[in-house]
Amino acid sequence: MSNIRWDFTGRSVIVTGAAQGIGLEIASFFSSAGAAVVAVDLDEAALAEAAGLSDATPVAGDVSTTETAERAVAAALAASGRIDVLVNNAGVLRDGVVWKLSDADWEQVLAVHTGGTFRMTRACVPTFREQGAGRIVNVTSYTGLHGNVGQANYAAAKAGIIGLTKTVAKEVGRFGVTVNAISPNASTRMVASIPEDKLAELTRQIPLGRFAEPSEMCATVAFLASDEAAYVTGVVLPVDGGLSM
Repeated sequence: MSNIRWDFTGRSVIVTGAAQGIGLEIASFFSSAGAAVVAVDLDEAALAEAAGLSDATPVAGDVSTTETAERAVAAALAASGRIDVLVNNAGVLRDGVVWKLSDADWEQVLAVHTGGTFRMTRACVPTFREQGAGRIVNVTSYTGLHGNVGQANYAAAKAGIIGLTKTVAKEVGRFGVTVNAISPNASTRMVASIPEDKLAELTRQIPLGRFAEPSEMCATVAFLASDEAAYVTGVVLPVDGGLSM
């Protein structure tokens, strides 16, 4: 967990994909910084067992469905009467070269990444408009800009999040709402599945010479969610050790 000293006391934060990896670190960070956190994940058991989420309100469900998005918003409003920050992090992998991708593998990855980001955003915007303020932070990927062999579905989904981020930023700015994205390069379960020789090759391409710890994403998300970032919107910020240079 990040030890950066941010104070989100009195704020309400929704984090998707919160049961592990980057999402867990971000949700745990906001909880430790005083926020009322709604932690959303498909894996109900992992949510219940996740260290750092004991004070969070769990919502188990698939973010690609409108029903889950609406339950998450309802949980946040029931807990604190407001929503200040939405972090769209949930994602899945169904890798395969394009001629081997099934319809289901293509559709599920886009449904969770891009569809989930859309549905959660749509569900939160009415509250943000009523409040006259709000922060949305989306999680995209280097792959969304540059592609990666065997990940046409993932690349398309993450590229879609970039377009969605910039479009929604233009639509909701007049309501005092900012929309930004981070492009992380962290050591997650997805990275752990990469074969050792390929992982070594990828690591050599990172100017800082390593993958980040998931907790190293927290400070950037905290900044984008803070009052200090009130004039920052429509940005895709790489947090990748220089990989995207």
